[in-house]
Amino acid sequence: MMQYDVLNTLKTVAPLVVHYTNDVTVNDCANVTLALGASPMMSSCDEEVADAVSVAGAVVINIGTMNSSRLSLYLSAGHAANASGVPVLLDPVGVFATRARGVFVEQLLREVHFDVIKGNAAEISCLAGAVSSGKGVDSADGDVDDISNSVAFLAERFGCVVGATGAVDAVSDGSCVVLISNGSRKLKKISGTGCMVSSLVGSYLGLGRERIDALDATVLGILSMSVAGELADADDPAIGSYRVQLMNEIYQLTPEKLRDFGRFEKYHISSDV
Repeated sequence: MMQYDVLNTLKTVAPLVVHYTNDVTVNDCANVTLALGASPMMSSCDEEVADAVSVAGAVVINIGTMNSSRLSLYLSAGHAANASGVPVLLDPVGVFATRARGVFVEQLLREVHFDVIKGNAAEISCLAGAVSSGKGVDSADGDVDDISNSVAFLAERFGCVVGATGAVDAVSDGSCVVLISNGSRKLKKISGTGCMVSSLVGSYLGLGRERIDALDATVLGILSMSVAGELADADDPAIGSYRVQLMNEIYQLTPEKLRDFGRFEKYHISSDV
């Protein structure tokens, strides 16, 4: 059974989510973290990694704005999170777009254990070895069965939870797949919604493993964006108004809204995926 009521706990506890994220969406990620009820800390400083991670509830690493000077920073943050037992999420933005992104993500996955890998359908398909049809850092949604197989394969390979966003979102821990069918096409018309989903997942992860497991944290993070995106589009607003209403809906989310409006199904998979 989904832990909807944990949203109330999140709003009370306000876990600190330390972000090592991209320049384009840093403000959006900070604001959406606050809107859900967690506390954001945005950093690009090597000198404070140990101190920042030691007080974090969760760490989000987002490679969206590739910058050679930050590659060692992301590795250091991942190592520090692992050493401190802090849940850590990887958002491999545009991993299919350039060779440098692919090489760096491979290094991160070799050296850091991630509790969650969250990307769009094209990014997750790329990591799973499929030929991606993404453009730049945008995604093509792909076939639901293919995406389900990709998240399950990667989850088993890396011993973590993997989430892929698209027309239908898919999440797996290697033993089951959850498919989420909420959302709005307008979510793809706003820059940063994928990065914001990672912040939402990180916010739930920030409650700690004793309160919520990584599978539920990922499903609830993606579901929060999908439900809010759908509710924000109820009156078909223009895109600028939609962006504002999206943040309002995230702020106004309740366990009851997630329970009443959320549409998802969970099924178990065989061990030989």
